[in-house]
Amino acid sequence: MRFSPGTFFHGTKAKLQVGDFLTNGFPSNYEKGKVARYIYFSGTLDAAIWGAELAKGEGKQRIYVVEPEGEFEDDPNVTDQKFPGNPTKSYRSKDPLKIVGEVVGWKGHSPEVLETMLERVKQLEEQGIKAIE
Repeated sequence: MRFSPGTFFHGTKAKLQVGDFLTNGFPSNYEKGKVARYIYFSGTLDAAIWGAELAKGEGKQRIYVVEPEGEFEDDPNVTDQKFPGNPTKSYRSKDPLKIVGEVVGWKGHSPEVLETMLERVKQLEEQGIKAIE
């Protein structure tokens, strides 16, 4: 699966349609009981796969191709804490993202890699460290 540079992705378990807009102010994909102040997205498919795999809820994991409708910035939850220089191309915006397509046929991480990540997220939560600002 190849996408042109500048393509953006959003991983989630929400069922949406082409033409819909992702906006802030709804329950967070990652933290129960929290309202999302930002919409998070990525310029890499791998980061979007993590988004879909780590999203809370029981729905099907989905990855949408999105277009930002306004300004956006590097995601400080990732770039400042884990990956200086933003190699994951992780971003956030308070402005809507328009869904322009859905990625189908993507492959998730191996069960072992996913379990390691879930354990790490659990450890951070137990320490009171939240993944999303």
